[in-house]
Amino acid sequence: MTSPGITWPRPAGPLELRLPTTEALDRVLAWRNLPDVTNWLIRTQVDTEAFRRTWLDGIADPDDHSAIAFLGDEVVGTVSLWRTDAMGQSHVPEGPWRNAQAGIGYTIDPAHAGHGYATAVGGALLSLAFDELGVHRVTAGCFADNIASWRVMEKLGMRREQHGIRDSWHAERGWIDGFTYAILADEWRAQQS
Repeated sequence: MTSPGITWPRPAGPLELRLPTTEALDRVLAWRNLPDVTNWLIRTQVDTEAFRRTWLDGIADPDDHSAIAFLGDEVVGTVSLWRTDAMGQSHVPEGPWRNAQAGIGYTIDPAHAGHGYATAVGGALLSLAFDELGVHRVTAGCFADNIASWRVMEKLGMRREQHGIRDSWHAERGWIDGFTYAILADEWRAQQS
């Protein structure tokens, strides 16, 4: 379902973003638990049934806009966009801070890395967030050592707002640095003109 008025599938550069299906998720799981992928994820190994259930249940959540990235008929990645409230004073129950922020994430099959697909899907997520959902701000984060991921965020015009010193736990590396990036709606629109 996602939010009313949001249509799927939707373009993302040379890719197409489609709502998850069991068959597509099974194809994601063929590479999702590979060490090249899990090295950069918070949730390393995932249980197959729980993974499928989480993604399929998310379709009914109006604040969850997770999708599978396809190149033709081939699954090449996953994307997530989740809408949340921004920080705001709660005495204004329907204030502009409600659903004013979104977070994004993306994972690309290592067999398809280096083709600009993460940048393409990231741009599609920002467009969805700002142009269709009307959020005020979008954030994304990564381990500081994940150079490919933070370069994508910078290509998208996001700014590094936080460099957390040893704020992120990595099972093999211990405490490592993390980055948080963000972009505002007016900054996104200025880039598009």
